[in-house]
Amino acid sequence: MTGRGGSYASVLRAYRLRFSRGGAFTAIALILLGTGLDYSLYPAHQLEFALARVATAAVLFGVVLAMRNPWGERNVQSLTFCWLLAPQLMIAWMIQQTEGANSIYYAGLNLAVFASGIALPFSLWQNLSLGGLTYLSYFVACYLHPAGVQWAGAFAVNSMFLVFTAIASAVCTFYNEQARFMLYRLKAELADNNAQLEATNRDLAEIKGQMLQQEKMAALGTLAAGLLHEVNNPVNYCMMAIDVAIEDPAARASELVSECLADAKQGMQRVQHIVSDLKTFAYRKQDADHYSARFMFERALDSAVRLVSHETKGVRIRRELRGDTMVRGDEAAIIGVLINLISNAALAMRKHGTADPAIDIVAEAGSGAAAERLRVSVRDNGPGILPEHLGRVFEPFFTTREVGQGLGLGLSISYSVVQRHGGTLVADSAVGFWTQFTFDLPCAAHPS
Repeated sequence: MTGRGGSYASVLRAYRLRFSRGGAFTAIALILLGTGLDYSLYPAHQLEFALARVATAAVLFGVVLAMRNPWGERNVQSLTFCWLLAPQLMIAWMIQQTEGANSIYYAGLNLAVFASGIALPFSLWQNLSLGGLTYLSYFVACYLHPAGVQWAGAFAVNSMFLVFTAIASAVCTFYNEQARFMLYRLKAELADNNAQLEATNRDLAEIKGQMLQQEKMAALGTLAAGLLHEVNNPVNYCMMAIDVAIEDPAARASELVSECLADAKQGMQRVQHIVSDLKTFAYRKQDADHYSARFMFERALDSAVRLVSHETKGVRIRRELRGDTMVRGDEAAIIGVLINLISNAALAMRKHGTADPAIDIVAEAGSGAAAERLRVSVRDNGPGILPEHLGRVFEPFFTTREVGQGLGLGLSISYSVVQRHGGTLVADSAVGFWTQFTFDLPCAAHPS
């Protein structure tokens, strides 16, 4: 079984490694503390038992060190079995050196077998093997003792307790192994469910942002459609009246009147341009065909600059268009992207108090393998974006503005718009110097 955290085997290996190290250090401490038992029970053997304990502790410590390299990590089960068997052999030797079957040290053999089943992540067969070898070492120790093996009394009782302990430990090992696997499976399922939930939340946030954008576009289209009928006719009448007045001899004779009429005509022409820009939203197509429509990027840029002019007062906007800018896509959506990028740049520079604020917009058709894409960059000389924020600017609802000044959906929606055109919107910045957004659009001369 595999999951987000890796296969069960790799997770179990790491689990065994951690517990084996902890168990080995615990065993070292208990082995060395056992010198107190030697002093109380068998003072005549204290020196040799102390040396045996130190030697066994050194073996365990060496095994722990071996687990710190890749070979040891791969063979953690075998190494754990070895360090568990070392104290058993030491205790069996002590039993043979002291009272044989009557030695109380047989309890230490029980302790190690039971601990392996309760505390250590052993497999069933490993635990049964440890129990079998432990009993064999006890039998050999009693057999080599001068009193020999008596199939009654202490030897029989201790043998039964060792067998009982081995069986109980094996049962605990079996169920512990099942519990570990079930726990791992639950964690893997939880991780997968969390990943699915995160993906669903991202999709919902994107859908919500798109719906908000569509609602705004629809509202703007409805408003624009009404304005076209209400504004176009008066504007045309005013333009006709201004043209007639300009040709009047009395107006020509007065420099002030001529200048005022020229300003009035320029203002009315600006109104005509704004009305023309709003037509893009008023009569926008609502089917998939608008992604294959052809339009001049230069025209879309002019519309965006005019529509956002109230936010860019005092900001120099420099445009550099290289080559053919005829592209395919949703003109209204691209205008929305440009409006968002330009207004964000202007707001950041105004908030920071940038001296001589400027926005450079460059559009250039690619060459070679990228010849079918128009590359567009919008760069400002504002305060830049902090590194910890740069990777999150396209996240839905992420914003550094104050509460009530934005939902944090503009760049997320812009990213989706560019993505639907087969491109990518990328952010780059140098804190304190500049911020640049780059995206690409399909050129009309290269149909997909």
